[in-house]
Amino acid sequence: MTPAELASVVLAAAHAVFEQRELDRAALPASTVVERPRNPEHGDYASTLALQLSKKVGVPPRELATALADELGRAPGVKSVEIAGPGFLNIRLDAAAAGQLARVIVETGAEYGRSDRLAGEKINLEFVSANPTGPVHIGGVRWAAVGDALSRLLRATGADVGTEYYFNDAGSQIDRFARSLLAAAKGEPAPEDGYGGAYIAEIATEVQARRPEVRSLDDDAAQEIFRVEGVALMFDEIRTSLRDFGVEFDTYFNEKDLHDRGELDLALARLRQQGHLYESEGATWLRTTDFGDDKDRVLRKSNGEWTYFAADCAYYLDKRERGFERVVIMLGADHHGYIGRMKAMSACFGDDPERNLEILIGQLVNLLRDGAPMRMSKRAGTVITLEDLVDAIGVDAARYALARYSSDSPIDIDIELWTRATRDNPVYYVQYVAARTAGVARNAAEVGLVPGDADAFRPELLDHEKENELLKALAQFPAVVATAAELREPHRVARYLEESVAASYHRFYDNCRVLPLGDEEITDLHRARLWLNNATRTVIANGLYLLGVSAPERM
Repeated sequence: MTPAELASVVLAAAHAVFEQRELDRAALPASTVVERPRNPEHGDYASTLALQLSKKVGVPPRELATALADELGRAPGVKSVEIAGPGFLNIRLDAAAAGQLARVIVETGAEYGRSDRLAGEKINLEFVSANPTGPVHIGGVRWAAVGDALSRLLRATGADVGTEYYFNDAGSQIDRFARSLLAAAKGEPAPEDGYGGAYIAEIATEVQARRPEVRSLDDDAAQEIFRVEGVALMFDEIRTSLRDFGVEFDTYFNEKDLHDRGELDLALARLRQQGHLYESEGATWLRTTDFGDDKDRVLRKSNGEWTYFAADCAYYLDKRERGFERVVIMLGADHHGYIGRMKAMSACFGDDPERNLEILIGQLVNLLRDGAPMRMSKRAGTVITLEDLVDAIGVDAARYALARYSSDSPIDIDIELWTRATRDNPVYYVQYVAARTAGVARNAAEVGLVPGDADAFRPELLDHEKENELLKALAQFPAVVATAAELREPHRVARYLEESVAASYHRFYDNCRVLPLGDEEITDLHRARLWLNNATRTVIANGLYLLGVSAPERM
């Protein structure tokens, strides 16, 4: 019995009690939930339904809980119901009902854990968005791992998600990039405000190979070619790096397009229409202080130039005009000050900042070698890049390590730990269960042990303490996925896979033999345990998929 099925049983019991007592059935919810009690000794599941309904119908909570417990205790699959505290229901399932979950998981397959919790929500999720002036640095890599995992979680819970990468390909940083390329091509040092690193020389060389005429042009004309060609090459490199990391975006959006299509003027007109613009000292200002910002923001300078914030306004409006009801933006630790101005900007457009705009801030990442932080990239010169991280520990370990921690906490990634083939390496610990469950299934097939038809499955045989513990862990998966999506916290999935599923499976494996020994006859118990083994494989694979990590069949 799955948690959702048990919740339906609890609700059916409530309907029966209300009918017997002639209580107002309008007070009954359309659905309810059951949860795992913190203390396993309190039962398999707990329900607070009696507490929720008590005031609505004027019946003391323990009295209502007693009636619900009596009715629920007669339901098939329910072993016992105890009343705790002011009216909690602690429910225990019989072995057959608990064991049926293994069959449900195996038959549901890749769909197990998915729900329609966020159905109807159309979400634009923007992450990474590194300037095309250098390789993706380790801070951006964190958002690549977390953002991609979050997009998978949101889709798994029914949301309509569009992932987006915003290229800041307009403005002064691109001019500095172009001047740096020109200097490298001429064999000169980088400008004082320019970009260094071996990659600048590499791109400059590639531009000259593509456009040999650049060598004979004056500096202004040559710089324009280096700007156009250099940005294109950097685009390609960034996209390739992210693709190799397993991250693909639905949309790659260029800031320059906002300028070329006149969308900044459109945004300005919309904000003027809303009554939040004013002119001062020759510049155009947005009165964001009306909505809690610490100061008003300039959109157009007195010399006619647009500010970066003006492009932010136009880009937000563009997303909303494309039909996205919620705009989620992931930003680095140095962007915390953007939250107030962006929320105020949303309100200036007439939106509800709490509903239409969500900004997530990620903290710093340190890559450690021999206990000391790595500071320099051989290629980028000043930062650690995506390639540096992948070269050090691999894609799977990198994605898991970055998604394993709450994004609002700084993290240290120890190269030695994350390359170790031992249980203290979290990704190895989880992937080992994926490989072990696959190995058990292969070995079972070699000795003629197959799960058999679902109708012949004997779930009541799964009555060992460690079997029950593993079943409880597997049952939590849909709730973990839903919570992780709603709270934007992919790390919950990683910690669940480690602390609940992998840990429980290892204890099950050590105490409950799946394969027959020697010439031992294959029994229904062996088959039942194989169902449970395969169900574990399904949950591990589904969970790792949500993190963008592989579930190997061999290690």
